[in-house]
Amino acid sequence: MPHSRRLIFWSLAVLALTLHPSETRAQGSADSPWAIDVGVGIAPSINGNVNSGVIGTLQGQTVAILPNTYGDVYGTGIDLRAGAGYALNDLTELRGMFIWQSADADLVRMGDLGASALYGQYSDYMSFALDLGLRRYLPLATKDFRVYGEATIGLGWINRIDLQLAAPQSNAIVNATDLYDRTAAFTYGINVGVLVPIADKVDFNAQLGLRHVGGLADVDQLVGTSLAALNDDSARLTFPIVVGLRFHLR
Repeated sequence: MPHSRRLIFWSLAVLALTLHPSETRAQGSADSPWAIDVGVGIAPSINGNVNSGVIGTLQGQTVAILPNTYGDVYGTGIDLRAGAGYALNDLTELRGMFIWQSADADLVRMGDLGASALYGQYSDYMSFALDLGLRRYLPLATKDFRVYGEATIGLGWINRIDLQLAAPQSNAIVNATDLYDRTAAFTYGINVGVLVPIADKVDFNAQLGLRHVGGLADVDQLVGTSLAALNDDSARLTFPIVVGLRFHLR
C-alpha cells in the first residue's frame, strides 16, 4: 500500500481511538446529532497530467507531444457538494459528502506533427464522487466559531475523456480519439476549516485542503504503439477551496 494511502488510514484510526466515554452525547439531548451540508468551491490542480510527454509516430509522421497538466487544459473548474454529518460526541463527527465536479476544456498546444504545430481539444471533465471521513473539532472555549480538521477516503466516477488533434500545416485531423475510458478512481484527502454561526441552527463553513484522485483508465487503442506513454501520470492532486452552509437538524 502506498505511503500516502497508509497515512490516511492511520489518521482515521488515530482519530477514532481519541474518542472517550466522557465525550459521548448525553442521552435525551434535544439537539439532533445530524447536520446537512451544502457547498460550492474550486479545486486548483497541484500536479498530475491529462497527457504526458511522448515522441512517436502519428499518421506516418513523427510527432512530439508535450505534457499538459489538468490546470493547462481545464483550469480550476467548479465543485458542487452536498452531504451530511453525524456527531458521535461534541468533538467528533462521521461524514459523507457527494462531490460533483465539472470543468470546460481549453484548446491547448500539444506539440508538433512533422513540420506543423499540433493542437488538441479535450472533451469536458466531469466526475461524481462519494467521500467518507472523520472530522475532529478543536476544544475551544468560544462559541463564536469552531475549527476542525478531517480526513476522507472515497470513490469517484470520472466520465470518458476524448481528444481531437489537429495539425493545420500538415492538413491533418485525428477525430474523437478516446484517450481515457470511464473510470472509477480511489480518492483520499485532508481538510481544515471553520464553522461560524450565522442563524439559529445554521453555520457558514469555509474549508481548504488537499485531495488526491487516482489515475484514469487507459484505452486499448494506444497499447503497443509509440504513443502508449501518453496516458502516464493521470492521477491528480488538487487544492479544494470550498464555502457553504451547514444546517443542524432539530
